[in-house]
Amino acid sequence: MSVSMKEVDPAFQGAGQKAYPLGIEVWQIENSKPVAVPESSYGKFLTGECYMILKTHASKSGGFRYDIHYWIGKDARDDEADTISIKTLELDAALGGRAVQYRELQGYESERFLSCFKPCIIPEETESQEHKTRMFSCKGKYVAHVQEVPCARSSLNHETICILDSKNKIFQFNGSNTSIQERAKALQVVQYIRDTYHGSKCDIATIDDGKLMADAEAGEFWGFFGGFAPLPRKTAANDAQSTDAHPTQLFCVNKGQAEHVAANSLTKKLLETRQCYLLDCGSEVLVWMGRDTSMEERKAANGAAEEYLRGQDRPKSKIIRMIENFETVCFRSKFVSWPQPTDVVASEEGRGKVAALLRRQGVDVKGLVKAAPKQEEEEEPQPYIDCSGNLQVWRVNGKEKSLLSDTEQSKFYTGDCYIFQYTYSGDEQEECLIGTWFGKKSVKEDKDSALLQANKMVESFKFLATQARIYEGNEPFLFYAIFQSFMVLKGGLSNGYKNYISEKGLPDDTYKEDGVALFRVQGSGPENMQSIQVEPVASSLNSSYCYILHQDSIVFNWYGSQTTTDDHDLTERQLDLIKPDLQTRVLKEGVESDQFWEILGGQTKYAAKKIPSEAESDPHLFSCTLSKGEDLKGLPMQVAEIYNFNQDDLMTEDILILDCHTAIFLWVGQEVNSKTKPQALAIGEKFLKLDVLLEKLPLQSPIFIIMEGSEPPFFTRFFTWDSTKSGMHGNSFQRRLSILKDGGRSTRNFKPKRRAPVSFGGRSASEKPQRSRSVSCSSDRPRARGRSPAFNALASKFDNPGGRNLSTPPPRVSKPSGSSEGGGGGTGGGGGFDAAKVLSKSKAIASLTASYDKPTREKLMPRSLKVSSDSAAKSESNSKINPLNSRVDSHTAKENVTENEVEDDEGLTLYPYERLITSSTDPAPNIDVTRREMYLSKADFKEKFNMTKDAFYKMPKWRQNKMKTSLGLKKQHMARIQATQYHEQDAEQFLENNGDSRDQLHSIAVFLYMPTI
Repeated sequence: MSVSMKEVDPAFQGAGQKAYPLGIEVWQIENSKPVAVPESSYGKFLTGECYMILKTHASKSGGFRYDIHYWIGKDARDDEADTISIKTLELDAALGGRAVQYRELQGYESERFLSCFKPCIIPEETESQEHKTRMFSCKGKYVAHVQEVPCARSSLNHETICILDSKNKIFQFNGSNTSIQERAKALQVVQYIRDTYHGSKCDIATIDDGKLMADAEAGEFWGFFGGFAPLPRKTAANDAQSTDAHPTQLFCVNKGQAEHVAANSLTKKLLETRQCYLLDCGSEVLVWMGRDTSMEERKAANGAAEEYLRGQDRPKSKIIRMIENFETVCFRSKFVSWPQPTDVVASEEGRGKVAALLRRQGVDVKGLVKAAPKQEEEEEPQPYIDCSGNLQVWRVNGKEKSLLSDTEQSKFYTGDCYIFQYTYSGDEQEECLIGTWFGKKSVKEDKDSALLQANKMVESFKFLATQARIYEGNEPFLFYAIFQSFMVLKGGLSNGYKNYISEKGLPDDTYKEDGVALFRVQGSGPENMQSIQVEPVASSLNSSYCYILHQDSIVFNWYGSQTTTDDHDLTERQLDLIKPDLQTRVLKEGVESDQFWEILGGQTKYAAKKIPSEAESDPHLFSCTLSKGEDLKGLPMQVAEIYNFNQDDLMTEDILILDCHTAIFLWVGQEVNSKTKPQALAIGEKFLKLDVLLEKLPLQSPIFIIMEGSEPPFFTRFFTWDSTKSGMHGNSFQRRLSILKDGGRSTRNFKPKRRAPVSFGGRSASEKPQRSRSVSCSSDRPRARGRSPAFNALASKFDNPGGRNLSTPPPRVSKPSGSSEGGGGGTGGGGGFDAAKVLSKSKAIASLTASYDKPTREKLMPRSLKVSSDSAAKSESNSKINPLNSRVDSHTAKENVTENEVEDDEGLTLYPYERLITSSTDPAPNIDVTRREMYLSKADFKEKFNMTKDAFYKMPKWRQNKMKTSLGLKKQHMARIQATQYHEQDAEQFLENNGDSRDQLHSIAVFLYMPTI
């Protein structure tokens, strides 16, 4: 950056490092020098002074964004105005040349600037003065433009809100043509005046335009103006000339003069990095400064902009300055096909030069060259929702929909449309999310039907449910978290899809279990894993993913070279859903078999980089204004950004749009017109088409429709939320007045309401829960989400209506050292199971499960069920036992028996594979039927398992059992199959609900852990 640092002021030491809590720094010009303003004086402005305000934003990407506003009072001297304009450029240079700079003239401030000092600013002539009766005009819905006006009848009109500040009472006069939202915003100004100038002790009165003397407070108000008299209609102001129709023009600044750039259309190629340019947009002039321009050239460009406006007789127009690569959305929107901006890492050269200069002057530069905070290791997105709720899913088929069973509700076809209803416990009441999912190849008939039926379901909830519209390939993390395991299959089952491919003569590629299929496995853990069916060709592979390929009974697991062991475990879990009963052949990238490539049609090149996913960005809130009386199909709509937003900006009369890049949220107030509420989805789709932020978001981006009073936590997280505010009745003005006078008590009942899940076709939720991992609200039996089917089966046998809700996560369990009392020979701390010697539930469960079915990596277990690694290690270290113990005690044997221990001289006889399988006609005698594989020779073991015994016993128990079952070395009845992935926490939680009697403990042991012969 070619910027001179000779005149950088030491006052900017450490600037731009205060993103929290306010993110604001203020300097005042005194004797041509910037002087820091104490935080207690932020928001106080004198009409004869100039101020510089730095607003620092900490973005989600980890860097800082800067806005610099330089405010010039109406009575400020010209030399001070010139000084602050130059000092702003110096401050920007100290920040590395990345700030956008705004000129703010008193009375013409931008909404972005005013939002930094909510609810308003009221410039004063002097710092201290005795109270005198004054009157202010107040305009604006989301920020208040406050100006002092003469305290006379002539200042009152039907289009303006006026605030009369007398010694003993503050009056708010509401013009008849003002909106409810403007009146509510003005009440915030009234509160600010009362708190600032009256020590929070002053009466407040509101006067409606046209209210006669019969009202005592109205009479008192009109008494200041000599009595009531009708107000004349407001005449058009002389300065109301619109500049929006002014054609956009580009000028190049050459030696301090603005020279017009002739061009049929504006493109980025017209801008040279060694030049400065002016872009005249009518209401504002944008100054673009190339990255390689000098400080003198930038000062000259600013002077050229001011001179240009004076020549155009527009001295009050806004001037906005920006550096190359940090252009505003408004600037980029004026150019044809402006390239999509990337995350520019601004040069620290400016900060370094400033620091070097200040060091030579003997100034402490600590903090000045501090870069933006580095991001921690990228965290997994959070669902911001209770994931222990009840899920129901319907497949749409024309005008009908069919309820899916719990085993099918996570399998979606790309040619179909689905409706899902998810009920969960909110902070204060039961919440409901109703959504639609559209496959990429679904037909319009099914999409329209799904939306219509989903709307009816939302209506049945009296519009209190949150609604979601989701397209395949654009699912938010929240969606995956609700389903946990999700599968997308090729083809479709609906009549509409079948008819479409028949009419087009397209092949029906609907997934078949006995056909050829290739699945890409993705996700971050058991609570977020997906299998996406892709074309069964080699080009579909990617080195960053694992894949499952099957053809009839042949199944391959393919591990990309850039995948981790956690990815491999997810693949195994997904394989249990796709092909649970077949043995898998594991292939690593680079050592594939010829048969693998033959199934895929031959080896070809494929990708190596992970498919990029959109990251959530800083949220932006927009107001939405619809033209009255217009057809919604055309949907004339204007949107305006609300800067530095908070919960108070959610006006009950409005529809507001929150854009966080990965999804958009439409907030619909209670007082919105009843004809407009059903149009919320169309408004969201129109917003995506407008592309207000030039993000180029796909039109299939997720849309959430949220009704006031039922805001879910994944929406309220963007605010500092106060539920009592959303619990109030009345319009915005009435609510604000209630808060002002009596603290604004919530008028809504927020006692938790537990609604039974509503069924919209098929059987009701109370007849049969539709999800094995969700909590049904029926009276039959609560079902625990995230628990194995075996646990659910046990729970049904020991029904205890007084037990706690199984959706509540169990406490973390710390396992004891592993030494337990009981019979059984052998060394080590295992021992047999003796319920009489169990002293506590946790010890009993630890004894039962010390060596069974535990994932080797902590990440394989849900976060709420993790066991401390230290205690787990202790349990493992104390669980060694002779592998030839009795059958009853064999369930406590150490899993990782070494090869040497198996083949020692303690009488172990080896048998051929045919005599060890469970279906053998000549079974081997006197063997441990739970360890049949131990009696295989090294060669036979290697041939059948494709690994050594040592490697086999280092695998998780559930994977060992799966392989033994596929080879016929293990026979399991249904209860044992259901208990394959059973965790000790399941039993712990079961005992909390059903007691801990010896008989029940013994039943658990027999049912889950006794070997099956």
